[in-house]
Amino acid sequence: MLPRTGGRLGAVAALFCALVLPGCATPEPRASQQVTGQATRGLVPGEVTEVARGLAMPWGLTFLPDGSALVSERSSARILHVRRGRDPVPVGTVPGVEVSAEGGLLGLAASPSFDRDRTVYAYVSASPANRVVALRLAPGLRSLRQDRVVLDGIATADRHHGGRLRFGPDGNLWIGTGDAFSPANAADEKSLNGKILRVRPDGSVPPGNPSGTAVYSGGHRNVQGIAFGPDGTAYASELGHRTWDELNVLRPGRDYGWPGSEGREGSHGERPIFTLHPDDASPSGIAVAGGAVWMGALGGQRLWRLPVDGPRADGDPVAYFAQRYGRIRTVEPAPDGSLWITTSNTDGATWGGTGARPGDDRILRVDLVRPPS
Repeated sequence: MLPRTGGRLGAVAALFCALVLPGCATPEPRASQQVTGQATRGLVPGEVTEVARGLAMPWGLTFLPDGSALVSERSSARILHVRRGRDPVPVGTVPGVEVSAEGGLLGLAASPSFDRDRTVYAYVSASPANRVVALRLAPGLRSLRQDRVVLDGIATADRHHGGRLRFGPDGNLWIGTGDAFSPANAADEKSLNGKILRVRPDGSVPPGNPSGTAVYSGGHRNVQGIAFGPDGTAYASELGHRTWDELNVLRPGRDYGWPGSEGREGSHGERPIFTLHPDDASPSGIAVAGGAVWMGALGGQRLWRLPVDGPRADGDPVAYFAQRYGRIRTVEPAPDGSLWITTSNTDGATWGGTGARPGDDRILRVDLVRPPS
């Protein structure tokens, strides 16, 4: 059973700029020096360059050992191979994908042993249930085939699929799910929905899952991002209802409050370390780099820097690129220390959407740099 707790996860600074002033943002640095090695705390966005354009509803992105990436297109169910300086190349189409208002081919995660097993994991919205599958990619990335179903039985609906995948430092596959537009699922310990799930690459349950099932934590509304800090702290971004979006620190067996609580309001549940109003956020993918969690915002159309020190907030949120590139779906740390972000302007969303712009959708590379002195 998932215990209910009202304990806070650390002191939280007042977030006046982020929570009261919807248009609050800071300008990008004008000049900078690229940072490598250990001097990475306190970094800010620097130069932004375009990696790819003309994509249709990109959703998941994962890096391969050679520094190139794979990206999923939600509506076409295609996986594309992306390299800097070259046009994206289709690898193949994932079978059995069913597209809905928010569903389709969602998250991707390359196997930690990709050089040996050529395997990529994908979150698929389908009928009668959503699932996570393992795909085997041919040498040269010329084709793909579904190798096996890793996890099945995630309830499906028109919306609230979750869909983010991430391999943790423990070697396990972490999966964010939504409540399938039925809030009771999040509180139902027998449901895989509204949960953080953790499984071995073969789909079996690893030690440390408190319920002896795939469920790691519950009480989530619609998890959109998962990332890990250098100390192993696990973070998740979560879409709120109408009042507060959340960044949570994940702990085994904990209940994060939905549907009884939202943000820090409510009678029970773990409290988030950051909350943001949906008009400014509507969060999606996250990455950890430069002393912060970087969170893409769909409705807010910006990139948030949320400073952290392990499981604690370490300052106030700062927004970058407000309305510059439109809706930001995915944020991934690249092997060279930059961030790759994807836009989500071709998905027809009416909330926080101004429609497709010339070149949409695109993948952008964001340098992380020391702020100018």
